[in-house]
Amino acid sequence: MAHWTDSIVGDRMTVDREFNEQVMNSRFNSQEWGLIMTATEFEIENADDPEAARIVADTEKVPQIIPELDNIRSQMGGMGGGGDDSPSGGGIVDSIKGALGMGGGGKKGEQEKLEDAERLTQAYADALQDHLEKKGKWNQVRVSYLE
Repeated sequence: MAHWTDSIVGDRMTVDREFNEQVMNSRFNSQEWGLIMTATEFEIENADDPEAARIVADTEKVPQIIPELDNIRSQMGGMGGGGDDSPSGGGIVDSIKGALGMGGGGKKGEQEKLEDAERLTQAYADALQDHLEKKGKWNQVRVSYLE
């Protein structure tokens, strides 16, 4: 079913540019968002029903990459990436504390990141569908998904 996405590559690029502001206003930086999107697949729910069909974000693989988001953040911190969610500046001590389960957030922090990632990816899916509808491509994409 991946072939249906091949027909909307240009549309995805347009939505990516338009959606960038929402990403910038989220807890994720562009590198983190890129990783989240790599772990996200899109499906069309109820594709056989033109009225109920909608693009949904399948985030089943996202929990696997949530710990990596902290690595991206700490690597960028050394390069002036900023935007750290933690009250401290990060660094080696915080990395060790995190590895030992003593850092701030822990599983609760990861769960919050996962929920935020799920909300943002679904907002992206909604924006993509809205774009396809406005361009008159939605029905064609929906039918292509069914094939």
